[in-house]
Amino acid sequence: MPARTRTAALAAALVLGIVAGPTAPAAVATAAPHGGAHRTVPTDDADARRDAPDTEALRAALAGLPDTDSTAALARVGGSGGSWRGSAGVHDLRGGRPADEEGRFRAGSVTKVFTAAVVLQLAAEKRVDLDRPARAYLPTLIPAAYGAVTVRQLLNHTSGIPAADLPGETVEEAYAHRFDRHDPRDMVASATAKDREFAPGAAQHYLNINYTVLGLLIEKVTGARYADEVQRRVLAPLGLRDTYFPGDDPRIKGPHNHGYQSFPRAGGSEEEVELRDVTVWGSTSSWAAGDLISTTADLERFVQALFRGRVVPEPQLTEMFTLPDPSVRDHVSGDPAAYSAGLSVTTLGGRQVWGKSGGRWGYNTVIGATRDLSRTLVYSVNATDAKGPDMNPTALKLMVATFGAPSGGPAPAA
Repeated sequence: MPARTRTAALAAALVLGIVAGPTAPAAVATAAPHGGAHRTVPTDDADARRDAPDTEALRAALAGLPDTDSTAALARVGGSGGSWRGSAGVHDLRGGRPADEEGRFRAGSVTKVFTAAVVLQLAAEKRVDLDRPARAYLPTLIPAAYGAVTVRQLLNHTSGIPAADLPGETVEEAYAHRFDRHDPRDMVASATAKDREFAPGAAQHYLNINYTVLGLLIEKVTGARYADEVQRRVLAPLGLRDTYFPGDDPRIKGPHNHGYQSFPRAGGSEEEVELRDVTVWGSTSSWAAGDLISTTADLERFVQALFRGRVVPEPQLTEMFTLPDPSVRDHVSGDPAAYSAGLSVTTLGGRQVWGKSGGRWGYNTVIGATRDLSRTLVYSVNATDAKGPDMNPTALKLMVATFGAPSGGPAPAA
C-alpha cells in the first residue's frame, strides 16, 4: 500500500471527532526549525514504568517544526506510567522565537465536552430529562417539525437537524467573513427551517447545530448565560484559570502562539500558496459547539477530573461513554456511530481511547484518554490547514506515539 494511502487510512481511524472544512493547498513555512522543550516526569512504580510514554517517539513527533503543515505544537502525555511534556516550533513566523509551551489556543469542538457536561449535570439535578423533547424546553425556538427530537439525540448527534446556513464556501470566503457576528437563535432558525436529514434517532450526523441548541437549552433552564454557567459549574471548581469563552472578541487574550492558514497565492499557479496569520478570527458561529480558548495544562486537568467523576456524576457520566445502538450508522459515511454525549471513541494500540478533537482556523486540538486514565494525551498543533480534510501529520504522529496504531494498522509514513 502506498505511504500516502497508509497514512490516510490511519488518520481516518484516529479522527476523534474532526469535521472537515474547506480544503486549501499545503503551505510553505518560512522560519527555521526550532527544537522546543521536552520534559519527562518518571514514576517509582516498576509496573507503571513498563507502560511509560515512548519519549523517543514523542520527541520525533515534534521534530522539525515549523514545517509545511505546522508552525508550532504543544503536547502533554500522562497516565500511570508517568508523564511527558513537549513543545516545538515558533511563537510566530515573523519573530521566530520558540513557541510558548503554556500558551493559550482555540480548542474548537473540545468545547462540546464542556457543554455536554453541563447538560448532564442538569440531568443529575432533575432539571433536564434526556428523553424529553428539546421543544419542551425551547417551545418558541424548536418548530413542531422537530418536536420529537430529544435532548439525548442532540447530545449524540442523532437529531436529524441539518446545519445552519453560514457564509463562506471556500477558505477565502470564510476569511472575508471572519469578523461576522452570528446569533445562536438565528442559526437554529436557519437550520430548522429546512427539512430534517433523517428521522430522530435513525442515524448519526456530527454537526455543530446540535450543541448550539444545547447551549440555548442551558440558558433557558438555568436563566444564566451559557458561558457564565460553564464558568460556575466547571471552570471555577476545577481551577481552570486559563480557559475562557471569547464571546464577540476575535482575539486570544494572554500568551498564545500565532495560528496560520495557507491560501492560494494571488495571481499564482494552483500550486503557489501563502501563509496568512489567522490568530484573530471571530468564533460566534461555533459558540457552545466550538469557541472555547484554553491551554494544554487546563485541558489535561479537565479530562482527568471528568473521567474520575468529579465533573459529571454517575449515572449521567455513563452517557459520555455510551454509543447509540449499533444499528445506528453515520449519515454520511455509513460507518457505525462513533459519537456519544460529548465524546468519541476509537481503538489504538489494542485499547479504547475516548476523547474529542477540535479545529479552528490555525489550531487543531485533541483531548484523549483510556477510560481508566492509564494514558492521556492533550495537544494543540498550529496547523496550516486546520479545517482541511486530512489529519495534520504532527497530530497524527502524536496520537500514534501516545496510544499506538489501530489494531493491525500501519505506522504513519515518515
